[in-house]
Amino acid sequence: MLTVLAVLAAGLLAGPRAVPNSVGRVGSLLEVFLPWLGLAVVVLFGLALLRRSAVALVALLLPVAAWTYHFGGLLLPGAEPGARDLVVVQHNVSDENTDPADTARALADVGPDLIAMEELVLPGLSVYAKTLAPDYPYHVVRGTVGLWSKHPLSDTRWVDIRPDGITEGWSRGLRAVVRTPHREIAVYVAHLPSVRVGASGLASSWRDESADLLGRAVAAERLRTVILLGDLNGTVEDRGLAPLTSRMNVAQRGFAFSYPAGFPLARIDQVMARSATVGHIRTLPATGSDHLPVAARIILG
Repeated sequence: MLTVLAVLAAGLLAGPRAVPNSVGRVGSLLEVFLPWLGLAVVVLFGLALLRRSAVALVALLLPVAAWTYHFGGLLLPGAEPGARDLVVVQHNVSDENTDPADTARALADVGPDLIAMEELVLPGLSVYAKTLAPDYPYHVVRGTVGLWSKHPLSDTRWVDIRPDGITEGWSRGLRAVVRTPHREIAVYVAHLPSVRVGASGLASSWRDESADLLGRAVAAERLRTVILLGDLNGTVEDRGLAPLTSRMNVAQRGFAFSYPAGFPLARIDQVMARSATVGHIRTLPATGSDHLPVAARIILG
């Protein structure tokens, strides 16, 4: 039995896309928690030792190899900072955040070039703007998402990522051109619809549709270099985000589980890039949000 479970774990790690999404989006649900299958391997290893099963121990080499192939690189240290790198911070600040000023200071303390925020609502929005103004003179807000920058912004606009069934009063996407010392970069900030896990599985149809709309917008972007920052309500392994992950690079180093803040289980706050590399990604200390902020280094090359 242990051998069978080891082979099953290896198969899920090596080919999660083989699990269908037709019923309850079970495949996506598996992909959200895929890194945690490593814990199952640890448990199986302990049981194999207790039972002194040499066959099971050998079989466990399969899931260990599969997990290492998928996630081992994330444990390696990041590259040394370069002169052309950008530091970015992404944070869903929560529309129930009771201390926006402290949150803004915590994000600025990292010294990033760009800060993206979601769930911006009054009166917190004015506090964020006032607190960040001395170090981030350029900013744009569209609906409930915003971008603060040390570098000039231009050509800012709303990006429509509303799925069918959502009408007016829902604005969760923006695009701006950031004029860095090295090149112009198109930066997108987005907050995709939430997903729910219930008895029927994963409810993510709106999130998936919104991801497709955002992916189309990125594909049509005229500037070569693109950075996407946002609460995408999905992990980079989740096939629901394939319209984005198939077009953009994701973090090469770091797990940075960001949600929920009290006991992070998954990174649903993402930093992606086109024609640039996302280096090490990490979480920052908790703020007044139910998400942890994430910070990443963008290597322009």
